[in-house]
Amino acid sequence: MWRRGILLAVVAVLVAVLLLVHADLPNRIGNLGSLLETFLPWIGLAVPVLLVAAVLRRSTTALIALLLPSLIWLNLFGGLVTDKSSSGGDLTVLTHNVNADNPDPDGTAKDVIAAGADIVALEELAESQAPRYARDLAAAYPYHSVQGTVGLWSRYPLSGVRTVDIKMGWTRAMRAAVKTPDGQVAVYVAHLPSVRVKFNAGFTAGQRDNAADALGQAIAGENLHSVVLLGDLNGTMNDRALASVTSQMRSTQGAAGNGFGFSWPASFPMARIDQIMVKGIEPKASWTLPKTGSDHLPVAARLQVP
Repeated sequence: MWRRGILLAVVAVLVAVLLLVHADLPNRIGNLGSLLETFLPWIGLAVPVLLVAAVLRRSTTALIALLLPSLIWLNLFGGLVTDKSSSGGDLTVLTHNVNADNPDPDGTAKDVIAAGADIVALEELAESQAPRYARDLAAAYPYHSVQGTVGLWSRYPLSGVRTVDIKMGWTRAMRAAVKTPDGQVAVYVAHLPSVRVKFNAGFTAGQRDNAADALGQAIAGENLHSVVLLGDLNGTMNDRALASVTSQMRSTQGAAGNGFGFSWPASFPMARIDQIMVKGIEPKASWTLPKTGSDHLPVAARLQVP
């Protein structure tokens, strides 16, 4: 009886080991560690598949072995599947990669306005479409600034607007101070370089990793106490390559969201690469919004500014 399903048990143990030591997998070869961490929650799908196989095989050994990956997955991600939102919050923010090839920028702008956020960050603004977003959003957001391919729209006055050098050679990040009713908040908008999975090169994320380090240094040098980061980071909170940013900020989804909040691709979201992170601010709620004309979902959060 105990020998039946030994192979299934071995696979279950391997899944458990992968979940347990993912942070120790080297990035030297094709950035395999970062690639795994991008889709790490999905490894849990192996558990129900193995469970069905173990039941069909009537293997007590495999069923016992499955406890290992199940418990480790729950320890890593169990907190994300519950609703951690709470009442309160005086500032709502939204970020959306609108896609340079968006076939309906006017419709996307209407969807953004309908969300009712106080501060809106847009990424991947095509040069030809940026004026249309500025026109469509003007009535709802009297203050705005576009720097390169990223922009910030606000109900409250902006000051100290500047670009942030993330070592790309062109502008894909900016910073502004927003004068909210509860005080100034430093808002960073960023669109880190895209990553690709190539057969001969693995997970090509070197430029993104360098940009993340530069962004993290800029945020670390911020003088204001309350800081918000909005943007498409092309990486998840689990990805060690974003540690220069994630180590000093909290994810609103992780702290006050309901579920994983996957945002990309919009047709079948598999990863949350569109992020809202805060420092010196208390997240109260975080959520994704319905699909627009973009290949990313908008994400929003309600915050309590001290």
